[in-house]
Amino acid sequence: MATHLRSVLILWLALALYVVSICRGDVGDIVTRDFFNGILSGAADSCAGKNFYTYDDFITAANAFSGFGTTGTSDDNKRELAAFFANVAHETGSLCYIEEINKSDYCDSTNTQYPCVAGKQYYGRGPLQLTWNYNYGAAGNYLGFDGLNNPDIVAQDDSISWKTAVWFWMLDSNCHSAITSGQGFGATIQAINSGECNGGNTAAVTDRVNYYNNYCGQFGVDPGSNVSC
Repeated sequence: MATHLRSVLILWLALALYVVSICRGDVGDIVTRDFFNGILSGAADSCAGKNFYTYDDFITAANAFSGFGTTGTSDDNKRELAAFFANVAHETGSLCYIEEINKSDYCDSTNTQYPCVAGKQYYGRGPLQLTWNYNYGAAGNYLGFDGLNNPDIVAQDDSISWKTAVWFWMLDSNCHSAITSGQGFGATIQAINSGECNGGNTAAVTDRVNYYNNYCGQFGVDPGSNVSC
């Protein structure tokens, strides 16, 4: 009898976990290939990102980080993924750019944990434009590449490129926690580029918000409160 009861409990637990997974879904259920290609179609054929950014590499990167786009309810997850791609679309011009246009060294010489390497530049690269030596160093340590000595790999390997973006979203900024805790899309703008907020660059904020509202509409979810910053 005890064995039978234990078996029934195990089956019920498995069913409950299955139902939760169905309700939450996975990233690929929300960010479909058609959605991704819809963003990419906004990039001109001459754009470097047109033949660099791929859906499959994004999904691989998304699945490498537990909780990315899968933490809350279905609507919560849709808002997070809409927020992520709204910032990506703004930073890259709808996946047009792999590298920052106005390049600079972005070397913080005071950071001794991740010191700048002579001759290397840590300007923005990838979907969220990874910037600064300390971010390249930390991302490289976590993901397994030499970010300080070879920052260019973020603009050469699409898989690494997407992983740096999700790494930044999940671990290096408070973007994930901000959007999943209900602080709103505006908090992700604040985390990525606080200088744009409070009138710092109204056009840039508006661009991010427009992308976010658009993607929320495509996902069939209300954008929620605190959309701007």
